[in-house]
Amino acid sequence: MRTALLIGATGLVGDHLLRQLLLDARFDRLKVFVRRPTGYQSPKLEEHVVDFDQLQSWHELLTGNVLFSTLGTTLRQAGSQQAQYKVDYTYQYRTAQAAAANGVSTFVLVSSAGADADSFVFYNRMKGELERDIKRLPFQRIRILQPGVLAGGRAQVRLGEKVGLVLASVVGAVPPLRGYRPVHARIVAQAMINAALDETPGISTDTLEGVFTRAGQAA
Repeated sequence: MRTALLIGATGLVGDHLLRQLLLDARFDRLKVFVRRPTGYQSPKLEEHVVDFDQLQSWHELLTGNVLFSTLGTTLRQAGSQQAQYKVDYTYQYRTAQAAAANGVSTFVLVSSAGADADSFVFYNRMKGELERDIKRLPFQRIRILQPGVLAGGRAQVRLGEKVGLVLASVVGAVPPLRGYRPVHARIVAQAMINAALDETPGISTDTLEGVFTRAGQAA
């Protein structure tokens, strides 16, 4: 049996992942670390409302078998690139660093298509820097997933998001850009679980064409 840890449980992918993990008998305990309550209840759920700026006050709770990270925000929600970087890079990296130090063996990260530490695009560069630095941590297994545009799960989708999804679908029809086409958050969540259960040591990076396709077929 396994204990899963999750940060980002109130986000789009994180909410799907939380629900799937609660139903998955292969995980007997789920510890979530959130900035606000999830609203879920289960005998196997252990929820901790934490301050990610005060990791030293709760880092000892980061014990288990696998850490899933779906934490992230948008530039609009964050208000500045600096604030977005704190959530998307700093909080995730420091949590992963503490989990690795506590002996957690596996780390599964949702990154993004186009992640590149040398990119001129801020978002892609931020994601690439996180991938680069996560790979240096002493986990036995690191699984990085790079979906394109995330779809599904929102009760209401703003007009701009709808237009973005349509454009991403068109762009995704071009063979070199298929990794950017929309993928449902439910599929990404299932792909994360599949990746976590792969016991092959080392680091792997998967795009839509790989593990996401297999997860969609299995879901």
